[in-house]
Amino acid sequence: MTSERYRRISAPFRGKRAAWIPRADRVLTAITYLSYPLLIAFVWWQSGQIPWRALWVPASWLILVSLTRRLLNRPRPYERLNIEPLILKDTEGRAMPSRHAFSVWVIAVTAWWLLPPLGAVLGATAVLLCAIRVLGGVHDEWDVTVGALVGIVAGVLGYWIII
Repeated sequence: MTSERYRRISAPFRGKRAAWIPRADRVLTAITYLSYPLLIAFVWWQSGQIPWRALWVPASWLILVSLTRRLLNRPRPYERLNIEPLILKDTEGRAMPSRHAFSVWVIAVTAWWLLPPLGAVLGATAVLLCAIRVLGGVHDEWDVTVGALVGIVAGVLGYWIII
């Protein structure tokens, strides 16, 4: 992404309309992160068993994603491009892969495995959240794409391939 491209895509959301971007980021993140423990509790309540796989798959991959971010230490768009992001953040580096994108996608795939209708809703939430993170200027398309792909692959491997 270039600074000119970011300014062009974010221009319609500047000024009075800018406030909904960080709010949407917080709300979509909260929906995802709250739905995950509620899903685990619901499955536990319904089956009488803790869905351990739904706990260890996201957790183990989150550790790998976090370590990868530290090693790569890719600068964020507001650092690289000298832009004013719509989502204010003071973190330096660790942009890729996006942990938000990874988390929302691995949670969506987890939900799809346990409760497919919720997985579909969280998949839609994931698409919106990834777009908002780019529009907000805290990640670029590549950061969220890699995060999303890793989240999807982690879920597919963890729930359907590796037994």
